[in-house]
Parts: sequence; C-alpha cells; structure tokens
Amino acid sequence: MNFDVTEEQAMIRDLIHDFADAEVAPGAVDRDRTGTFPAEVFGKLAKLGLMGLPFPEQYGGGGADTISFAIVVEELSRVCASTGITYSAHVSLGGAPLALFGTEEQKAAFLTPLCRGEYLGAFGLTEPDAGSDAGGTRTTAVRTGDQWSISGSKCFITNASYARNLALTAVTDKSKGTSGISAFIVPTDAPGFTTHCSYEKMGLHASNTTELVLEDVAVPQENLLGKEGNGFKQFLAVLDGGRIGIGAMGVGIAQGAYDKSLRYAKQRKQFGRTLSAFQAIQFKLADMAMNIELARTMVYKAAWLKDQGRPFKKEAAMAKLFATEMCMKVCDQAVQIHGGYGYMKEYEVERYMRDAKLLEIGEGTSEIQRLVIAAQIGCY
Repeated sequence: MNFDVTEEQAMIRDLIHDFADAEVAPGAVDRDRTGTFPAEVFGKLAKLGLMGLPFPEQYGGGGADTISFAIVVEELSRVCASTGITYSAHVSLGGAPLALFGTEEQKAAFLTPLCRGEYLGAFGLTEPDAGSDAGGTRTTAVRTGDQWSISGSKCFITNASYARNLALTAVTDKSKGTSGISAFIVPTDAPGFTTHCSYEKMGLHASNTTELVLEDVAVPQENLLGKEGNGFKQFLAVLDGGRIGIGAMGVGIAQGAYDKSLRYAKQRKQFGRTLSAFQAIQFKLADMAMNIELARTMVYKAAWLKDQGRPFKKEAAMAKLFATEMCMKVCDQAVQIHGGYGYMKEYEVERYMRDAKLLEIGEGTSEIQRLVIAAQIGCY
C-alpha cells in the first residue's frame, strides 16, 4: 500500500498550489462581495492545460487521473470555493457525461472545446420538483422524425451562463418511469432556450448558478447522449464521479479555514499568551487537522478506485458525506477560534463557512449519501 502521490501528481499539486495563491486568492474577497465571475482565472487555467485535465489527450485533455483532478479542486477551493466549484462542475458534470457516454463524433464536437477551455461545462438534472428525487424529472422530449422537441425547466445549474452546450435529462417515455428518461446535448443558444441568473445565494457568490427554461427547443437525433431511456442511469453514474469533486472541495475549504485559524492562533494574544498556547485551542486545531487528513485520504481512495476501473459508488458517497460534514464543523470552529473577528468579513473564515454549506446539499444531500451507503452495504 503506497500513500505517496506520483511524480506527475506532485507536479500538478505544486503548480496549482502556487497558481491558487498567486492568481485566485488575491481577488477572492472582492469577487465574493460583488458576485463577479472569475472568468480571467479560467482563461489562465486553460492556458495551463488544466481545463480538460482527466480526459484523454486525443480530445485536448491532459490524460491525467482522478486524483490529480481532486488535487486541483482542493487547491482552488482552499482559497476560493466559487472557483473550486466552477472547475469541479466543468470537469465532473460538464465533461464527464460526454467522456463516458458520448459517441466519437460527440466527443470531437463537444468534449474537445471543453478540454481546451473554450467554454465551460454544465449539467442539467435538478428541477423545481426533482431535487433529491431525480427520477421525478418533468422536462419532456418528444421525437418527430430525426428531431426532438424539449420543453421544461431546470434549476440551480452551475456554469450554464458560460456554456455553449450542456447535457440534460428529459422524459422520452412517461410510461417507463426512470427507464423513460433520456439525456441530450443541448446548445444554449438554441431558439426557445433561456438562461436566467437571478438567485441570491448564501455563499459561493462568484460562481454562476442559473435557471434554465426550454420551450420547444429543437435538438437533432445525433444529440441524444447514450441510449434512449438510459439518461437516469447515466446521470447517476456521473454523480458518483462528481461526488469526488465535492469531497475534494470540502477538503480544500476546510484546509483554508484551518490554515487561517492556525496562523491567527499563533499571532493573537489573550491573557498575555498566544491563543495557540491554550490547550482548548490546541485541541480544536488538532481535531481540525486530523479530520482534514482523514477526509483527504477518503477522497483520494475513491478517486484511486475510479481510476482502477473498480466499483467506487460507496466510497465516493462516504468521501462526499464525511468531507462535507467535516468541512462545516471545521469552518464553525474556525469562526470560534477567531472570536468576534471570525464574524467579520475581513478575516474571511465567515466566507468559508457560508460557502461550505452548499457541499452538504449539492450532488446529493447528506441524507441521500446515507441512503446510497446503506444500499451499498446491503441494508436494502
């Protein structure tokens, strides 16, 4: 059993760590305050060849593994969770459906520009009445000849304002339940396709979260992604991989909050001593460090299993669940260690806490993760 990262993984980690500190961190506070999308950051990531990191080189990707992807998400999230979730969604939700289920023609047409960073990837699953119950999809697709007409709406969709095409689910045969849900690649500039960006969010202010409205959007038959009726199964598989990205976000946000707390505890003095000299604070920091390391190991294990082509659904759910709930606890303790200053935006840990909450909700709530784990261990 070898816990060392490979030479390539170490190189990527060093590269993205320095990039995050130099290019992402300086504007994080202002972006959170103004809701400004970090477009320039992603232009620079594209120049570094990181926008298609885990996808095959033949499509413009980096040919790297899932652990490398997790490392990049973690390091970006360490300084700016809005940037981290944008990157994670671009790869694991935007690119992954194409890589997993697309034809060679679809990969060439749609995955290649994503890998090059020409636009961002997005994924349309959640609807007003279909959140945790993804099988409750109401969006419909009706076929006429070699065309599909799609109507419905999607909500809480990441990156859609910056996507030229995105994969989404629609009901093609209502009588078959979840087996009647199919996936399609839909151009965002198609007539009848509208993107609304009007949400007021608790956190992740610099990420793009949208509502999609489709009114008789015409899509050619060749844009059917995978087999008709397999859309629900396909997107569940995509979510398994996406949960590795969300777990990595949890590790990154927690690491950032911990780093700031440790630094503050060493500098701040009370009763003539630094905070780090008090055992109560030492215990908090020790628990934070321990749980971050545990979560990171769980995320890397799930990523490694995925890279080996082995089952990883249970491990991805466990990593996502543990890392995200751990992240909330770490951020809570980070605010506590900072005291009154922790409640102020100047010290940033309150931003980490606001950003962290989404991780317990997105890509399957904590409750859904427990159901997934229960099924995998044979409870039902």
